[in-house]
Amino acid sequence: MRIGPYQLKNNLIVAPMAGVTDRPFRQLCKLMGAGMAVSEMVSSNSLLWGSEKTRRRANHEGEVDPISVQIAGADPQMMAEAARYNVDQGAQIIDINMGCPAKKVCNVMAGSALLKDEPLVGRILDAVVAAVKVPVTLKIRTGWDREHRNARMVARIAENAGIQALAIHGRTRACGYTGHAEYDTIAAVKADIRIPLIANGDITTPERVRHVLEYTGADAVMIGRAAQGRPWMFREISHFLEQGTHLPPPEVAEIHRVLVGHLHDLYAFYGELTGVRVARKHISWYTKGLAGSAAFRHAMNQLQTCAEQFDAVNRFFGELSGSGDRLSYIDEQNQEQEELAA
Repeated sequence: MRIGPYQLKNNLIVAPMAGVTDRPFRQLCKLMGAGMAVSEMVSSNSLLWGSEKTRRRANHEGEVDPISVQIAGADPQMMAEAARYNVDQGAQIIDINMGCPAKKVCNVMAGSALLKDEPLVGRILDAVVAAVKVPVTLKIRTGWDREHRNARMVARIAENAGIQALAIHGRTRACGYTGHAEYDTIAAVKADIRIPLIANGDITTPERVRHVLEYTGADAVMIGRAAQGRPWMFREISHFLEQGTHLPPPEVAEIHRVLVGHLHDLYAFYGELTGVRVARKHISWYTKGLAGSAAFRHAMNQLQTCAEQFDAVNRFFGELSGSGDRLSYIDEQNQEQEELAA
């Protein structure tokens, strides 16, 4: 897949996720096979650009190309300024958020709330595309609610504005993350436009990726929550699409190595106080499904220092060493195969 001048190594993209797709996570996913990873959402409010959080989100030091940064807001000129600011900070692709369903975002008419105002969508896209010389992409949902699925109209507006790739989450804003993603609208949009289309929503296994690509005709898939604690899933999906067979799931020893490396990067990136807090959720995701992990995660959440977290992680995996335990998603994968075959 190609976005502007950037030829991606494959069609597997990490979705932007607030509090998750920081630089350490993006780098890790790219290392383990993702073709691109989109940053956490950066506010278009220039008053926040000096904050420690925004400075971290604009830190792309050492990140593998292409560097895609997502911006959010509802004012065309502020969004244009945010695009220019992030390009100056190293962004090679600007992604516009019109898909976030969070109330705090929608309450200020940003994110997926913008889908209710198609003229404003056009003005924002026109302003951002005109403001920067790098490719601009867009992420949307299928509509505001089930009675107002307007993704096809928004897609046409996007293509006319010069957007160079469109990602669609297969739910409306009203759906949030409940129920099942529907791919019919994504397929209809793909038939309408010439720019690359990226399908998103409920993409959890290699079988699901193949099904979604074939059903919708999408050029790529975007994977979010399923990659939390499972960054190796990108190499597994890539192998399955190329060879039609499954790689063996990672052994406990590899999970341990990947997690320890991720923790080092988190502590270096955030510092100890914030790093320990951010690390807790990642440790929980990595260990989910392993023997004794429930009690371990509960104890982990009480630890306050990097050293304590490291020691606890090493003890936990030391006890599992040689057990041959695999992650619980093996069973989920078998269930997915059965559902797609039905």
